[in-house]
Amino acid sequence: MLIRLFSFIKLKRLPCYLGFLKAIDFSPIIYISLLLVLLLSGCVTAPVQKTLQNPLAEWSPSENFDARKPRLIVIHGTEMNNAESALLVLKSQNSAGRVSAHYLIADDGKIFQLVEDQQRAWHAGAGRWRGINDLNSISIGIELDNDGIEAFQPQQIQALIKLLDDLCRRWDIPRTAIIGHADLAPARKSDPSAKFPWQELAQAGFGYWYSDSLNEVPVGFDAVLALRAFGYDTRDLPAAVVAFKRRFRGTEGNELDAFDAKILYNLLQQ
Repeated sequence: MLIRLFSFIKLKRLPCYLGFLKAIDFSPIIYISLLLVLLLSGCVTAPVQKTLQNPLAEWSPSENFDARKPRLIVIHGTEMNNAESALLVLKSQNSAGRVSAHYLIADDGKIFQLVEDQQRAWHAGAGRWRGINDLNSISIGIELDNDGIEAFQPQQIQALIKLLDDLCRRWDIPRTAIIGHADLAPARKSDPSAKFPWQELAQAGFGYWYSDSLNEVPVGFDAVLALRAFGYDTRDLPAAVVAFKRRFRGTEGNELDAFDAKILYNLLQQ
């Protein structure tokens, strides 16, 4: 019986089993039973869990916490010829290094997920929005398959709206917390381009858009301060103005005019 038992045991594990029991005086039946238990358990210890405990502090754990959650959604344009090429870059690297995004939406409306929502994708890069510099840590990045020149396809925008609804509901992200890549990095980015339908997105309940009827701004209204209050980094004011005009007027220009002031006044009242 003992021979049959040991025929089931991998010889390389015998030192582990026998080392545990060699100093203990058991009856043969108990010995064999314990040996079987050890065999089934694999005689292994649990893997060591990596922790981020600070060695300068005494660890006194609390159960009152949860995972960090995204608070913002950034919309990008791939500025490439097709989704296949964009997927390859987002899973490897481009000329500037490794990049990624949480989602890519092809021009036919198919949605690809590349990074889990709660993970930090490398999509925003250097930038600033509403005083926050590390946008990757608080945002979900969505790439849209678009070459930066053509119009966005209706099925692609409908897929985006469906995805935004899902993300805002699941992560409790404010439906106004939707910006473009150029909004956070106006000096170096222009996507998702002047042709992106921000008004259509706002009509579906996402992001900001101004009212059809705009009031006159009050005396002393400072459009530059309003631009900063809305969220733009105005340290490079011409670049911030270009990003604002591209998003809300679909035009290029680096100086604020009276109509821009009315738009900003309306946006800050929402």
